[in-house]
Amino acid sequence: MNAVRKILCMVALAAGPLLGAWPGAAAWAQGYPTRSVTLVCPFPPGGSADIMARLVAQKLAESLGVPVVVENKAGAGSAVGSTYVAKAKPDGHTLLLITGAYPAQAALTLNPQFDALRDISMVSMVTAYPFFINVANESRYRSVADLIADARANPGKLNYSTAGVGSIHHLASELFNAMAGTEIVHIPTKGGNQALTELMAGRIDLLFEAPTLSLPFIRSGKLRALAVTSPARGKGLPDVPALAETLPGYEVSSFIGVGVTAGTPAPIIAQLNREIRKIIEQPDTVRRLTELGGEPQSSSAEEMQRYVEQVLRKWRGVIEARKIERQ
Repeated sequence: MNAVRKILCMVALAAGPLLGAWPGAAAWAQGYPTRSVTLVCPFPPGGSADIMARLVAQKLAESLGVPVVVENKAGAGSAVGSTYVAKAKPDGHTLLLITGAYPAQAALTLNPQFDALRDISMVSMVTAYPFFINVANESRYRSVADLIADARANPGKLNYSTAGVGSIHHLASELFNAMAGTEIVHIPTKGGNQALTELMAGRIDLLFEAPTLSLPFIRSGKLRALAVTSPARGKGLPDVPALAETLPGYEVSSFIGVGVTAGTPAPIIAQLNREIRKIIEQPDTVRRLTELGGEPQSSSAEEMQRYVEQVLRKWRGVIEARKIERQ
């Protein structure tokens, strides 16, 4: 950790003179924002990402003193919204809600319309959260061991649903297949809400889903959580075992963060980072993120960049191991 801090300090010291010598750098910071800000959510309304986007937008509006409007630009597993922000004017007035789908989609896309590591500048993480492996309450599966045993005995007979090919739900499920030695079939849908509907109707067997959508149904008894994908059991549902207890080494965490168009002036990125950090420290924000099943987690822009790069490498490995066709 000390070595990381030294590196970050060296980067800051090296960048400082450049920013100071840049004409208008101070003016950028002082004059921002000059109008309302758009936060692009690359998923449809009503899903877990949309819920998080509206929470972030509300808090940023209070902090920045201007309206922050959520604009849903769904499609292609988040690529439509991400591409829109990558090509927007780099003035800090168009933000991107970055989710775990961002590196997953980048790993799967064969001919992307933008570079995920160069065309979007990271600002800060907001929260991190695991997934639950859900089955319908009427399901015969009482544990992950039950599920794995049946799936191994009946390859290709069980199925799972996701928000689409290349989503983090898809890759998390395929990592499960790889580590469990199973062949559970993927059935993509158009969004998390539809996948939940399919599960509760008994048309699919299991679903990897974020706490934001899962928890209300788990708590109401409509779904049964077989496991959580964090390394250890969560505080909210301590009776739900970690998947790693059955599949040692399995870990998948998704996240929510904020990014901007690459080329946005550094003072604006720094201002947004400061505002997000302050928001995440507010007790009501901490409480709400925790209620939604996440762990409040701000970061520097550099730390978020390194994290996205790390996750991107992980999903590329899963895609290669499972021979998933890149789109």
